[in-house]
Amino acid sequence: MTVKFSQEHEWINAADAAAAVVGITVHAQDALGDVVFVDLPAVGTSFAQGEVAGVVESVKAAADVYMPVSGEIVEVNETLRADPSLANTDPLGAGWFFKVKLSDASQLDALMDETAYTAFAANS
Repeated sequence: MTVKFSQEHEWINAADAAAAVVGITVHAQDALGDVVFVDLPAVGTSFAQGEVAGVVESVKAAADVYMPVSGEIVEVNETLRADPSLANTDPLGAGWFFKVKLSDASQLDALMDETAYTAFAANS
């Protein structure tokens, strides 16, 4: 699996560059607590790397969801919209947020692998 991590605590599985899967990390959902609402982007919307593409709200706080890479939203997780707690119970699986068609796959190179992200998250 080709999973990379951003400093904003998003993960991206870019095994399929036409529909790379994006979600929040275990660290992010731990920090947020119980997720009660997600605001997902509209399919067909394009974002630059680092732009806010959505919002996740918990009982503690609201946090922006940033685009780990530039691209166009090709699918959103309607199951997550209906059951936001999936972001807590399965953040790296069923709790994914959206899929994006990469516009510049080289941007993945600037993201962290799991080892680097684990060290980063431990210090943030």
